[in-house]
Amino acid sequence: MNVADLAPLAVILPFLGAAVAFMLIRHSRSQRTVSISTLTGTLLIEVLLLLNAPNGTHAVRVGGWDAPFGITLVVDQFSALMLVVSSAVSLAVLVYATGQGTTDGDEDGPVSIFHPTYLILVAGVSSAFLAGDLFNLYVGFEILLTASYVLMTLGGTTPRIRAGVTYVVVSVVSSMLFLIAIAMIYGATGTVNMADLAVKLEDVDPATQLVLHLMLLVAFGIKAAVFPLSFWLPDSYPTAPAPVTAVFAGLLTKVGVYAMVRVETLLFPGDRINTLLMVVALLTMLVGILGALAQSDIKRLLSFTLVSHIGYMIFGLAISTRLGLGAAVYYVAHHITVQTSLFLVTGLVERRGGTANMDRLGGLAKLSPILGVLFFLPAMNLAGIPPFSGFLGKLGLIQAGVELGTPLAYILVAGGILTSLLTLLVMARVWNRAFWRRPKDATHPDPILLATKEDGSRLRTSRHVVGKASGRFAGRSPVQLLPRTMVWPTAGLVGLGLALTLLAGPLFTLSDSAAQEMLDRTPYIDAVLGTGATR
Repeated sequence: MNVADLAPLAVILPFLGAAVAFMLIRHSRSQRTVSISTLTGTLLIEVLLLLNAPNGTHAVRVGGWDAPFGITLVVDQFSALMLVVSSAVSLAVLVYATGQGTTDGDEDGPVSIFHPTYLILVAGVSSAFLAGDLFNLYVGFEILLTASYVLMTLGGTTPRIRAGVTYVVVSVVSSMLFLIAIAMIYGATGTVNMADLAVKLEDVDPATQLVLHLMLLVAFGIKAAVFPLSFWLPDSYPTAPAPVTAVFAGLLTKVGVYAMVRVETLLFPGDRINTLLMVVALLTMLVGILGALAQSDIKRLLSFTLVSHIGYMIFGLAISTRLGLGAAVYYVAHHITVQTSLFLVTGLVERRGGTANMDRLGGLAKLSPILGVLFFLPAMNLAGIPPFSGFLGKLGLIQAGVELGTPLAYILVAGGILTSLLTLLVMARVWNRAFWRRPKDATHPDPILLATKEDGSRLRTSRHVVGKASGRFAGRSPVQLLPRTMVWPTAGLVGLGLALTLLAGPLFTLSDSAAQEMLDRTPYIDAVLGTGATR
């Protein structure tokens, strides 16, 4: 048996785990064990797929039906890398969320549906990365989006419901555009299999091709949050619980980027709309980081930096060379890891300082040195300070832009450098205001944080009873000690970001090879349709 034949398990295992976790809805400890074990097993299988990926692109025909009529899952170097990174990040977030729930005593109530819903989200992400046809890519999107609706509104607070409504409306519009585009593509070609489309779209009228191309890019652009389709993200993500916000920021927009890369390299190769993509990349970088500069809440600030750094990925896609696309693939893996870790650290900041608003924070570096380290490392990584992976990814993109040598490419390079410097400024502002200055120097200091001793001795427990009306902990102090069960997964994810620097050589080799494979198209098409299918 070929290792690639294990690919369906990346989708099946999370679904089975979700079913078992749902049946254990009244047994929180068993639920946690099942969820973590399922994701660990899924990650191990995906590591095997990644190790096997350099041996070539492999197609798994589900049910034994040949392409283009049956469901085909495709494993190449890009999809395998995305599977491993996404599952590693998802596992870290799940352990963090489990630690938070255990510490806060949230075993019952709506939190009990978190584990099955979370596993369904992971299954949807994996399904999207493996999909070999547009309709199953659509199904993968819908699975993860349906799960995300539930996760975003956990707790049922007014801000979460309001943000959830916006998120649902935008997602439904995006999905409708995608479904209409699929129908039009099927009407024009008679197929939705992506390898088959790569061959048949060449016979479609160029004007019709352009319409189909742009419809897909708009649908995926909304999901990826590229400018000007990113308006929904900064208002939606910050309201969700910290683990949910972290996994959304790390993964959901990257599935949209992944789909854009597939469309540009496999279905519509060439440079017909590269100029448009360069302009979009430039505006996404600059508008996003300027929005971050205006924020005082760390969650909203990171949401804007998330939008901004999507622009770097579109930068590499727009360059459309092996160097540019390879750097973009590496940058996607870097950004998933670093952005997620920053949102987890922000959850710890909110827990230790009582708020995520920089106007009310101060002295966190002295109050909790480990929290300072956990923020500082991924913050500098995101800003692109040498020798971190953020610097290496941006350097590759800049080299690709200079190598292209067009005026617009040079403008894009300048925009990328400026965005990196502004990102450093944004991260420095957070560090100076939340971590470095004294609590009494804050603009609107939190009185509880102000009264907390530097060694944290004021609060000996992570929660306290304020009433007996509910029979449970009816309220908690806004300033709490950091449980190890939340610190360790955060530290692990920060360490994974550092590992991307230490393993930059092999990872860049993998990314470069994945880029060449995608630009060639022949390995993908032949793996799905058989040798000789490429014209």
